[in-house]
Amino acid sequence: MDSLNPNTEVRLKVAQCLRTLTACTHDEDIAAALHTLHSYVDEGPETHYTRALQCLVSNVQADWLRRLAAAQRIELWDGLFLHGPPEQALLVLMEGIGSLRPSTNLDHLVSITERFLQSGRLADLLWSYCLETAPSDSPQLRETLLGRIVALPDLTANRLHPHNKPLFLPRQYYPLLASEMLTALERTCQALKDGTDCSLTFVAQTLGKVCIQGHSGEFLAPRLSACTHSDMVWRRVCWKLLENVPQRWIESVLNGLVQSLLSRPDAFGRIIGNLVLTNKKAQFVITHKLLLLHYKYKTQVLRIVLGYLAADRERRPLLIQVLRSVSQAWANPSAVKHTPLEQQLYVTKALLLSVNLLTDSELQELRSELLQCLLGGMQSHLDSNVVQIRRVGMVVGECLSTRMDISGTKLKFEYEQDEDTRELLSLMTPAVTICNDSSDDELTPYDMSGDQEISQASPPRYLRDCLETLISSEDPARVELSLRVAESLVRKNAFATREISVQLTKVLLHMEDKYSINGFLSLRQATMVALAATDCIPVTQYLTTEFYSLNYSLRQRLDILEVLALAAQELSKPITEKRDPSVGTAANTDLTLYPGDNPVHWRQVVEKRIQSNTKRLRRGATQPLAKATPNRYAPVAGHFFFPLLRNYDRPQLTFDLLGGDHLVLGRLIHTLGLFMHLAVNAPVIAAQMGRALLDFVWAVRYHADQMVRRGVLFAVCSVFLSMPSQNLLLDFSDQLFETRTWLADVAEGDPDADCRSLAIQSLVLLDKSLKKQLQDPQALSPES
Repeated sequence: MDSLNPNTEVRLKVAQCLRTLTACTHDEDIAAALHTLHSYVDEGPETHYTRALQCLVSNVQADWLRRLAAAQRIELWDGLFLHGPPEQALLVLMEGIGSLRPSTNLDHLVSITERFLQSGRLADLLWSYCLETAPSDSPQLRETLLGRIVALPDLTANRLHPHNKPLFLPRQYYPLLASEMLTALERTCQALKDGTDCSLTFVAQTLGKVCIQGHSGEFLAPRLSACTHSDMVWRRVCWKLLENVPQRWIESVLNGLVQSLLSRPDAFGRIIGNLVLTNKKAQFVITHKLLLLHYKYKTQVLRIVLGYLAADRERRPLLIQVLRSVSQAWANPSAVKHTPLEQQLYVTKALLLSVNLLTDSELQELRSELLQCLLGGMQSHLDSNVVQIRRVGMVVGECLSTRMDISGTKLKFEYEQDEDTRELLSLMTPAVTICNDSSDDELTPYDMSGDQEISQASPPRYLRDCLETLISSEDPARVELSLRVAESLVRKNAFATREISVQLTKVLLHMEDKYSINGFLSLRQATMVALAATDCIPVTQYLTTEFYSLNYSLRQRLDILEVLALAAQELSKPITEKRDPSVGTAANTDLTLYPGDNPVHWRQVVEKRIQSNTKRLRRGATQPLAKATPNRYAPVAGHFFFPLLRNYDRPQLTFDLLGGDHLVLGRLIHTLGLFMHLAVNAPVIAAQMGRALLDFVWAVRYHADQMVRRGVLFAVCSVFLSMPSQNLLLDFSDQLFETRTWLADVAEGDPDADCRSLAIQSLVLLDKSLKKQLQDPQALSPES
């Protein structure tokens, strides 16, 4: 009889041992079978080992296991999971944990899995694939193994919660996995130095699978940075590792790396090498997504990516390509209108950093393209209604003109610096060391801050004298004094004010700052507000008529809207309120209503009204409701509101409200929304105003300019806050569904964050009004 094949002999003996474990009850036979299985762990096909482990798991509840001494169980039963092929052991352990119910048997498998991880078996698993000594497997089996390795915290949490082990939690498991991956890479480096070939395919797949879940970069990247600092073999291993990452995961790997290396900017190039030249997907991520789309990242990410492109001669052509694409994106008028401010700032930083990295010869080659970008982009930014966007255009104009040295001239704008503009300027401003060696530093300057200029002129005592001075005087001192006392004179003598109110308003509206008077604009505005509040109807009629008249600048039309808004706010205050009549609106600098100038004010107005309309139940003594008080605005609200809706659709030679003058359109809608909000105590006129306002804004609700869209939503909020609920339901019953659908679309998809927030608040107010009205039986009665 021929001798049996060695594999066949092993298979027969393993099968006999498994039958013994399944059916035998003698402890000696059980121990002998376990010893035999241990002796065959490294022999024969891997299927023998898998069958043996599956048999152990299926008999984990057997009586003979409990009769084994603790030392025997650890050596013979547990040891089988810790000494064979690690990939098979992990798969069987995870399968067993997923199939057993909570019991001591499940706890036993969990403890073995803990020992498996703590004993470095993951590193052995990865290393076996690096040496290609692991058994050949199918793509399905490898995908299953990758899933078990990467998703182990999720799998155990679903099964063991709330009794999960700390080692299985993400904050402990993924650093352990990163450490095991580094161990496998260290062994790979040493093997390469010894002349042994290795494969990094499985480790790269593991890295990609972990990164797609957002875990690995923060643990792996710092160690890779240290290892590649001076070891060329380590660098080549990292390059090969990233080359083997599957295309569908390379973006997540690069994102994780670049965000984990913020304090080590030079390490990014050492780790990925010239991957950007050999991998098209990596090139798209690095040169497009990281620079144009991922605007939530910090500025340091831009420094790392652009510095990486500029650091190597072979990669510098990509820097030129990036500069072209970034400059086109920055100058695109559609992008200026429709992309979030945060993204525009991010692209601006990329543009300035790219220009700063160019050599003089490269800059000369791109001079015409950059000049075209400068002219077109600045025009788009300066035309914007958003103050921050205009400042961005000014800063870029200054920086690019300085860098390109256009005909020796440098652009210079006047703007108020904030945190964003200072950061933009710092991207191109080199550090300057100042050495103080002048002997004048020892001299102490004389404090002249309290000095006042002595004037020979005296302020006028009567309002008509003040008017005459403003009309005819050429003396700067007298004009300034008249302007400074004009508001107090208007408020002190209402009778004299009514005689010349319209004439004085006309003079002030056309008045220019010929003498550079300190605070000219605020003094002029405060006086006009006092006139509109003191002699309300004539002044308001004059201003609303002049708003649509010919030969007025956009600035004057905006002045009219601001004066009307501030006057309406003053008139809306309770009549019983005691205040100094000489104190006007000049000191009330917090009354600006436009989001472009003060984006907090209107949001506070809306939220305050929402809170005031919210009922809260509380125990104990109830607080008395606020008593309604009359004000001076309610009787005249129509004079402020309706004339401004008269001629908005009639374009003029110098003024096209529905055309290019969208700055004024946005301000007009905000002003009308404020008038609507202030009419809350006049329900009759509020209902009429609400109908007219919604009809007006409905036509421009999809306007391209975000300031106009903000104004529309602010106006809608004001209507829902101030218009009586019964009128809202009756007058707009056929439009409510369409209105609600539009608001839901804006809340979900508008690129502007303030528009989304206002749309959500409008939906809340609309639903609240409808619910309140539908719950009122009188509102649904036939009589109503």
